[in-house]
Amino acid sequence: MDPFLRSANPLPVESGLAVTPSDASNLVPPSGDANKGTRALFIGGAGNVKVDMADSTTVTLTFTATACGIVQPIAVKKVYATGTTATGIVALY
Repeated sequence: MDPFLRSANPLPVESGLAVTPSDASNLVPPSGDANKGTRALFIGGAGNVKVDMADSTTVTLTFTATACGIVQPIAVKKVYATGTTATGIVALY
């Protein structure tokens, strides 16, 4: 079940943080729980985005030719530096 459906605030976004892509570190949301995935990613500058999906330790995907100014409704726990060419990425929680 989607953990956001159980949230006290079921609105799509409660907070956000600028993303510094990293091959080593997971994203750390405002709650501090590095195992919690995003609700979405905002892509400020077009390009590829390589991520680990939030529900798995083994699924790494590259979203190619992601358009700028778009909110991608994907739950991720890591945005890789290697393979990510998009800029201005914001993790939305």
